[in-house]
Amino acid sequence: MESRRITKTLEDQWMVERQVREIYDFFYSIPPNSQSVILELQRDKHFDYLTRGLRKLGPSFSVLDANRPWLCYWILHSIALLGESIDAKLEDDAIDFLSRCEDKDGGYGGGPGQMPHLATTYAAVNSLITLGSPKALSSINREKLYTFLLRMKDTSGGFRMHDGGEVDVRACYTAISVASILKIVDDELINGVGNYILSCQTYEGGIAGEPGSEAHGGYTFCGLAAMILINETNRLDLPRLIDWVVFRQGIEGGFQGRTNKLVDGCYSFWQGAVAFLIQRLKSIVHEQLGLSNELSTESADDSSESELSDEEEHLEGTSSHVQKTCTLGQEGQENASDPTKIADTGYDFVNRRIAMRPVFDSFYLQQYVLLCSQIDGGFRDKPGKSRDHYHTCYCLSGLSIAQYSWTNEADAPPLPKDVFGPYSQNLLEQIHPLYNVVLDRYYEARRFFPCL
Repeated sequence: MESRRITKTLEDQWMVERQVREIYDFFYSIPPNSQSVILELQRDKHFDYLTRGLRKLGPSFSVLDANRPWLCYWILHSIALLGESIDAKLEDDAIDFLSRCEDKDGGYGGGPGQMPHLATTYAAVNSLITLGSPKALSSINREKLYTFLLRMKDTSGGFRMHDGGEVDVRACYTAISVASILKIVDDELINGVGNYILSCQTYEGGIAGEPGSEAHGGYTFCGLAAMILINETNRLDLPRLIDWVVFRQGIEGGFQGRTNKLVDGCYSFWQGAVAFLIQRLKSIVHEQLGLSNELSTESADDSSESELSDEEEHLEGTSSHVQKTCTLGQEGQENASDPTKIADTGYDFVNRRIAMRPVFDSFYLQQYVLLCSQIDGGFRDKPGKSRDHYHTCYCLSGLSIAQYSWTNEADAPPLPKDVFGPYSQNLLEQIHPLYNVVLDRYYEARRFFPCL
C-alpha cells in the first residue's frame, strides 16, 4: 500500500488544528462563569491599542509607508465598530493628514506626495466617512476624484489600481465602492465592469483577482459587492459561489481564504461578508436554481436549530451549475441612465429584509474570533501569530457580520441569543456589508452628499 505523502501544508494544518483544539478544550473544561470572562470582548484594551497606533507607530511600520491611509482606516473603523470615538485634536490631525494624501488631480496616494492609487483612495474615503464630521466629508474633492476614477478605467471594462498599474477585481471594487458611496457613480464608470468580474469567476465558484487565477476570499467579496452595486449580480453563478464559500469555513470555526489554505481571522469579514450578502440575494439564487421565491421568511427570533424548508435544503446542498447568458441584468439596464438610482443601490440593498438563514455557522465564527484571534488588545490571524491593525479591523468586522446575520431589519440590533458571549459587552456596531463602514456613518454620508 502506498503511504500518504506528508506535505508542509498538511503539517501546518495539523499544527493549527492542535493549537485551536487546545484552546477550545481548555475553554469548555472550565466553569461557566469563567467561560463568560474569557469570552468578553476586551473593549478597553482594544481601544487603547488602536488609539496608541493612531497617535504614533514605531520604526518597524516604515515598510507600510505607502499604506498609511489603510492604517488610518483599519484603526478608525475598528474604533467605530467598538462604538467609540477619538478626541477632536486627533480627528483634526487625521483629516489634515488624509488631505495631504489627496492628489491635486484627484484620488489619494499612500502618503503625502505619493501617486494616487485606488486602494488607498478607498481607504482614505472610508476613513473620512468613518470620522463623519462635515469637515471630514467636505474635505473630499468629489469632482476631481471622479476624474481620477475615469482615468483608471481600462479598455477591458475593469480598472487599473494606478497609472500604469495592474487591472484586477480589487480595482473594480474600490473604484465602484468609492463612486457609489460618494454618489458619483454613473453608466460610464460601470460600463464593462460586470463583464470583467464575470471573467474572473472560476470553476470552483469563487472569484479570482484576474482571469485565469485562483478563487480567493478577498477577491470574491470585491467581485460580489461590486456586482451588487452595479445591479448585475444575476450574471454570476451564485449557486456555485455559495458552494465555494460555505466550504471555506473550517473545522476551527474561522474561514480560510482559498482551498486547502489555513484559517485566518481576517477572512471572518472577507468570507463572512460574502455569506451575509448572499442572504439578501435569495430571489436571484432561487431564480438560478429554478426554485420558488415564495419561501416563508424566518424571523430573527427563530431558533438557529429550526428546520430548513425543502427548498432551502436544496439550496444548501446544491452543486448545480447555472450559466446566465444575459449581457446585462434588467435591473442594471433600468438604472444605468439614472444617477440617483445607481447611487441608491447600496441604500436599497442594505434595507432589504434578510430572507435566508445564514449559510455559515455564525456562532462558530464568533467563537474562533473571540477565543483564537483576540489577544490582550488587538486581534491576530491565528494562534501563534502577533496582533496587528489589519487583523483587528477585519476580525471585528467579521464579528459584527456574524452578530447581525440573523437580524431582519437593517437598523435593528441582534437578539441576545445571536451574540456569542456577554451580550452588552460583546455587541458591536452594525456595518454596511458592501462598503465595510459602520451603518450609521454610511447614512450620515448619504445625507451629506448630493448626486453630482
